[in-house]
Amino acid sequence: MKVLIDSSSSLLFSLLLAQLPLFTSAFPAHHRRFHADFEKLTNQTKHLLKLTQDLLKEPVFDTEISHHRFKSLPAISSRASDLSTLELKPTLSQLHADLKSFEHHFEWLNKATRKQHHVFVPKLGELITHIKGLINALQRQMVKAEAPRLPAPSPSLPSHPSFHWEMVQTSHELLQQFRIFCDWASRALLTLKSKYPA
Repeated sequence: MKVLIDSSSSLLFSLLLAQLPLFTSAFPAHHRRFHADFEKLTNQTKHLLKLTQDLLKEPVFDTEISHHRFKSLPAISSRASDLSTLELKPTLSQLHADLKSFEHHFEWLNKATRKQHHVFVPKLGELITHIKGLINALQRQMVKAEAPRLPAPSPSLPSHPSFHWEMVQTSHELLQQFRIFCDWASRALLTLKSKYPA
């Protein structure tokens, strides 16, 4: 009987050892998927940053912003020390909420420019489409990470600009703030990616 027990224990141990490579190989695969997902998110964010920078090069925006019309835009931190303390779930949730806020503001701007029957921001529709694409990609990653979805606050939007110059200033301000957001978001995503070895 003792021989049978020893044999069965030895067999069980051998089976566990045989399964060990399967357990260990699952983690690198998970990390590779994580890196691939974050590579896509980072590329989408960088594309939005490039698009915004190109829009800001338009001659109509060759001026300083003299006032601040938007009171409900996300407050973006630009300190390097803040990046080093980022955690996966809260960062994904906050990026998603901030991006939804910018989406509402750009849709407001799109309606305002249509009322004026003049294109103040070329490729504004393309910009909004890419914002929606990044929001969807973030949502998919949030589901995988089980990150909570923050309630989107109602934006406090100004009245539609009545004059050409006011519209130019308003468009310029929104694009500048979004440029800062995209720059910070791409750095945040790269930081998160670096915390998980491939």
